[in-house]
Amino acid sequence: VQLQACGGGLVQAGDSLRLSCAASGRGLSGYGMGWFRQAPGKEREFVAAINWSGSSLYYADSVKGRFSISRDNAKNTASLQMNSLKFEDTAVYYCARSIGASGTYRRRSDYEYWGQGTQVTVSS
Repeated sequence: VQLQACGGGLVQAGDSLRLSCAASGRGLSGYGMGWFRQAPGKEREFVAAINWSGSSLYYADSVKGRFSISRDNAKNTASLQMNSLKFEDTAVYYCARSIGASGTYRRRSDYEYWGQGTQVTVSS
């Protein structure tokens, strides 16, 4: 499975961005999908996740109410809509596919495959 994340860029605080993650190979159906981010000098942290069917969504407290995760199993894609961006959202964002169909989805160890990352920079 290869994951390709895109959609990052340089925006101003308050703007929106939509990140996309496309999968090739075995695809995403039957697995959870997650987004993590890593700012310079910091650990990679959980941002959002969605279970295999899209019926359960998970968000870090720092993005709840501003970010929205979704998926399209038919297209083998997952997306992260980011609204009201803040300077502290600046990071490299990674998409990931879970190891199994169920899990907490909040830990890096819940994921088996990772995309290459896309840079999001928010100017204040």
